[in-house]
Amino acid sequence: MRVGLIERYRRYLPVTERTPIVTLCEGSTPLIPAPALARALGCRWKIFLKYEGMNPTGSFKDRGMTMAVSKAAEAGAKAVICASTGNTAASAAAYAARAGMRPVVLLPAGSVALGKVSQALAYGATVLAVEGNFDAALELVLRACDQYPVTLVNSLNPFRIEGQKTGSFEICDDLGRAPDLHFIPVGNAGNITAYWKGYKEYHAEKESGLPRMMGFQAEGAAPIVLGHPVADPHTLATAIKIGNPASWKSAEAARDESGGRIDMVTDDEIIEAYKMLSRLEGVFVEPASAAGVAGMAKYLRSGLLDRNKETTAVCILTGHGLKDPERAIKTFGEIITVPATLDAVARGAGLI
Repeated sequence: MRVGLIERYRRYLPVTERTPIVTLCEGSTPLIPAPALARALGCRWKIFLKYEGMNPTGSFKDRGMTMAVSKAAEAGAKAVICASTGNTAASAAAYAARAGMRPVVLLPAGSVALGKVSQALAYGATVLAVEGNFDAALELVLRACDQYPVTLVNSLNPFRIEGQKTGSFEICDDLGRAPDLHFIPVGNAGNITAYWKGYKEYHAEKESGLPRMMGFQAEGAAPIVLGHPVADPHTLATAIKIGNPASWKSAEAARDESGGRIDMVTDDEIIEAYKMLSRLEGVFVEPASAAGVAGMAKYLRSGLLDRNKETTAVCILTGHGLKDPERAIKTFGEIITVPATLDAVARGAGLI
């Protein structure tokens, strides 16, 4: 019987026998070899895709949310609240429903993919669209937590980071050690923070090694790269459309301690990687998930990384492609309507 990540890694997590475990059997996501991607990029690397879209609500957020909501339940919380570009909202609403709590989510108006909004609504969340960006929504959430009896479940909640670090444990368990390079999208920067924390903790006990952390922001939403907040972030990768990351400093620490990089990629580079994952490896992700792969491709093509060196690389794919079906339809082409005849089908399919 499958168990959730808290039961699997309980000894590494801040839970006790008094903690009511709120789980949807998250974690244990596949680590998929990507030989076709390696060939397309002309490298001799062993590339693996950590497909977090296979979590219960379709994104990596479930790792942190099982911890955040379990600890909120332990504290007697009746309601949880978050600001979100979509995935946190879906996850918070699902785990709150599981725990019998009331979920409230604030979204930046007009900036969230409909797949994610539909999830939050389906799980029973009160969904408020704020006339502002994510940073404005988060500021309101923080003020609400100060004044009303509601528990914050954004990544500023330290239990979120504790849950998300288990992704590193799984990678090390599957590979037998840490990879050489770890590529990951960077938005609010909690995930790169969490993975680095996990690698360090596992290495301290198991000598599993430490990777270089390679984080990538979207060019139009790259405050860490630019060195200052971005007042009006813009990118089609809505999950990382954040101008002032909550975990900015800890992300920089992960970069610096690991000898890695935080850089940016264009929307065109993200879409190219988005297509490659689907067409070459059969892995369908939302656009933001492809930012790490886009960064890897950029660095290989520019010669910043040695394509001929024996290297193991893991790319974190943060969310499922069905999170943003509208983008998929715009990107991958249109449906061809044909008459109901064999000849028309054969011609439409290019068989004759």
